Amino acid sequence: MAIHHARPAEIIDIRPLGPQFPITGTTTLFKTQAVEAIRMVLPAGKEVPSHDLPREVILQCLEGCVEILVDDQRCTLEPGHMLYVTGDQRHGLHAKEDSSVLVTILLEQ
Repeated sequence: MAIHHARPAEIIDIRPLGPQFPITGTTTLFKTQAVEAIRMVLPAGKEVPSHDLPREVILQCLEGCVEILVDDQRCTLEPGHMLYVTGDQRHGLHAKEDSSVLVTILLEQ
């Protein structure tokens, strides 16, 4: 079965997962030629190693608490916080608690 991606004008629910957190995985919400949106689900303690992408990335914490390392700078994202990184910045994530993050990748530049 194919993974569902939202169609144009389809409402996407990005509210906190709450009790559904343990049974929900990371999912691509939609992808076009210009942008990809992913809901990244990170259990407490999960690490995403430092990496770079040749594109700009926007990270928005939906729930939980995530520590972000951008180049050599650390910052903490909590619900309602947003951060963007440019294509030349290395970044990694560490979930300080069960967290979900909306990751938006700009594909066309």
